[in-house]
Amino acid sequence: MKRTFIALSVAVAVFFCAAVGLCFRALGGAQAVASFADGGMRIVLDAGHGGMDGGVVGRKTGVKESDLNLAIVLKLKQKLDEIGFEVTLTRKTEAGLYGTTAKGFKKRDMQKRKEIVEEAEPSLLLSVHQNYYPSKTTRGGQLFYNKRDEKSQKLAVAVQDELNDLYQTQGVKNRTVMAGEYFMLECYDCPSVIVECGFLSSAEDETLLRSADWQERLAEGIAAGVLIYLSGLTA
Repeated sequence: MKRTFIALSVAVAVFFCAAVGLCFRALGGAQAVASFADGGMRIVLDAGHGGMDGGVVGRKTGVKESDLNLAIVLKLKQKLDEIGFEVTLTRKTEAGLYGTTAKGFKKRDMQKRKEIVEEAEPSLLLSVHQNYYPSKTTRGGQLFYNKRDEKSQKLAVAVQDELNDLYQTQGVKNRTVMAGEYFMLECYDCPSVIVECGFLSSAEDETLLRSADWQERLAEGIAAGVLIYLSGLTA
């Protein structure tokens, strides 16, 4: 079992490096990637929910979506920072952004996120969430995009492909991107996607999503998808 885990970890690491390497070549090398950052490539990462709004909970352990969202976003920020992008987080702690718990806290929370996004003036926006479905067997990551923006769809496809490849290692069937009308997809005029990292209604996905190793691999896959999307802008 240990040997299998090590082999799988090495394979994933090699895959990620290969994906990044392909993007670097498509962009004309690391210098081209750096030029995105030098040119003001700003990315906002939004960890969905927070505070008294925990989102959905795991069917098996009751783990809160909000906690998983933040854990993955913090790992993703580190990956994107290392590449050289300027990254802004809407939520940095377990707390929500609503200020007080008085009536209307959800609306205040979303408005605060919008204000943070507008102040950052991002080139890309990724909102991280966890999914839930009545069926216990539905699994995998899924991307939603702003249906009125072609670039949002392309970003969603690039990240979706990476998550599909990751979940294939667990025998999970590929999922496809979907258009959606969500507040975070429309709060700023830039390519915007919602990244549903897995299904907390699935005991198998829940176990993976609670794992720091799987969270790291999700962050790597999302970062690779961002690079692949950017490589297409220069094609």
